[in-house]
Amino acid sequence: MNRALKAAALCGSALSLIAVAGQAQAGGFALREQSAYYQGMSFAGNATTGPSISSMFWNPATITGAGEGITFESHNSFIVPSADLDATFTRGAIPWIGSGSGKTGDIGSDAWIPASYNAYKVNDDLFVGMSITAPFGLATKPSPDWSGKWYNRSSEVFSVNFTPTIGYRINDMISVGAGIQIQYLQVRLKSAFPLSSTAQNAEVKGSDIGFGVTAGVTVKPMEGTEFGLGFRSAVSHELDGKYIQPAGVALPSGTPFPAMTTGITASTMTPEMVTFSVKQRVSDAFRVAGTVEWTNWSRLGTIHTKPKSGTASTPDLKFNYNDGWFFAVGGEYDFNEKLTLRAGLAYELSPIDEKIRSARLPDNNRYWLSAGLSYKVMENMSLDLGYTHIIPEKTKINIGPGHQDYNPAVGRLTANVDANVNIFTAAFRYRWGGKL
Repeated sequence: MNRALKAAALCGSALSLIAVAGQAQAGGFALREQSAYYQGMSFAGNATTGPSISSMFWNPATITGAGEGITFESHNSFIVPSADLDATFTRGAIPWIGSGSGKTGDIGSDAWIPASYNAYKVNDDLFVGMSITAPFGLATKPSPDWSGKWYNRSSEVFSVNFTPTIGYRINDMISVGAGIQIQYLQVRLKSAFPLSSTAQNAEVKGSDIGFGVTAGVTVKPMEGTEFGLGFRSAVSHELDGKYIQPAGVALPSGTPFPAMTTGITASTMTPEMVTFSVKQRVSDAFRVAGTVEWTNWSRLGTIHTKPKSGTASTPDLKFNYNDGWFFAVGGEYDFNEKLTLRAGLAYELSPIDEKIRSARLPDNNRYWLSAGLSYKVMENMSLDLGYTHIIPEKTKINIGPGHQDYNPAVGRLTANVDANVNIFTAAFRYRWGGKL
């Protein structure tokens, strides 16, 4: 099989890695878990070149760090979240909605998040490749009969992103890269319908394919020092879906009305992201790295759903997030020719605060503690392992007067959130025609 056929086979095998992305583990509903290699350093240095081409997710210029021949990487993240809401609900004006309190049970869902990367060195200066990732995802599902079911029964966001990439090494100091994002996004939100006396679900769902770009540059001003700057653009989506409303009773007349299903559209946009990283070699065996990342979550305001026909009343989806920030430092040490050890820590400023925090996504600022290793099985094959423990800051939900989700006819929801996350990652890296 020639190299071109091998590359096609690798892209085909990567398609089999697509799976539902679960509980979001970056600010908002983004998924940071795109690399087992960089997971071990809390993603410090993830926009600079290194042994793993997974850095091309954040900075496409880093594809120029790939060696001779064809490189293939399969990264797998296993997320084990724990999030329990100790909630109190005080009913509003609707008579059949009862007050209540108690715990929701674990609202997070364990998840497997795959990612794959391919790179081909065309010549000494030109590189091409492809990544298949899941940059956004969310799955929260409290107990169906919890007291705050009127504000959330389940929430799901799923994405798949294909990014063909090209990189060019201008000289020994500067490399540039760019890519095209082809992104599928699906959203599905459920809550108990307040005008249904039996608490049947109302549901909003929709999906779309959108397009965006990536771009980046790496600069090596001196031997052992590297700076990387990467950009992932916003991706615009025109969600096409349905609003499903169960039968209910009009208030105050008490007149019953039938169930309704209507086609809807909704315009939304996933946020752009800018990542800046630095890496410094301290000795032949030891390197330190850092990353600062900004995500433009503030572009995600209120999403207005519109019926495709008729004048049916359909709900708006209120986000109104702030911008998100992520700061990481880490290092790695070559224990010997085969084994490399790494560790890192990070602090993340969530785009969600108590003013807008919802029962769908009780996100908050968080600390990341990570460790990992790489083991070179053969000259052209390596394995990566990573582990992260995430500790959120003290988190409260207060959906009452002044909150964007508050409905006085439904009632007030307050809750204390007890959460933590464990992430286990593993990757397989292989190269045809050269050494890793």
